[in-house]
Amino acid sequence: MEIERVNESTIRFFITYKDIEERGFERDEIWYNRERGEELFYDMMNEASDRDDFELDGPLWIQVHAHDKGLEILVTRGQISDGNMKLEIPVKEDDLEEKDVDLDEINKQVDSQYDQLEIIIGFRELEDVISLSHSVQPDHVPNSLYHYEGRYFLHIHFSNDHYTEDEQDNLLSRMLEYGYESELTIHRLKEYGKEIAVDNALDVIKTAF
Repeated sequence: MEIERVNESTIRFFITYKDIEERGFERDEIWYNRERGEELFYDMMNEASDRDDFELDGPLWIQVHAHDKGLEILVTRGQISDGNMKLEIPVKEDDLEEKDVDLDEINKQVDSQYDQLEIIIGFRELEDVISLSHSVQPDHVPNSLYHYEGRYFLHIHFSNDHYTEDEQDNLLSRMLEYGYESELTIHRLKEYGKEIAVDNALDVIKTAF
């Protein structure tokens, strides 16, 4: 991984997909698994802190650019003064511009990264999926079921339009009583798995069984 100090408040990372995999992460899961994505980010930030004395304290502005060979990540540390957050945000490759940004606006932009939450829940037996379908029927949560390597996997897609983060956590806790959080990606399931039910899988399973 390459680490470059842009200025006193901004640091640039470039990490190849090979490096990401060598760190124990799958290339796609960093986009679709929020916890794994955050784990990779903090792993990178801790390395930057060790090598370049870039601390994590205070609000951070994060820009991620995907390239063919890897990810370029710009992290800018802000300072809060009188309710406003002052940032030096790189606008172009070699052109830096200092801006005063309203803190509420920054929070909205950061939160928007998490408007979508996707998770794969694995089940050892079909009976576990059946039990789940009769116990939990989430509204406005698209879900699909796949069979892969002898196990069943439920892909769930949350939207903050209908559920708060606490409500998502509560619902997921109930659902994980019947299965486990899988590190498989939906791309692998679609390519190598067998589709059981694409739309409203839990409703389909409940009706069938």
